[in-house]
Amino acid sequence: MAKKPGTNPKGEFAFFNVVYEDGSQRSNRRVPTELLGGLDGDEPARAFIMEQDREIAEKSGRPALEIKRIERVGAKKK
Repeated sequence: MAKKPGTNPKGEFAFFNVVYEDGSQRSNRRVPTELLGGLDGDEPARAFIMEQDREIAEKSGRPALEIKRIERVGAKKK
């Protein structure tokens, strides 16, 4: 059954665009906000996404791609 619009808690996840070494990109990868912030900033997102990629690679039988960079969706570029 579908949820009613607006029932998902806001701020539960942060979204990241991930660019891999081969030039491919995955958009809007979800990372729990509880992992982010503090002194490490967004760096824990890299580890979380790498773990997701490892699990996906295991299931698909393909090697995991190396991450070149991650960018938070909606963040201003420096």
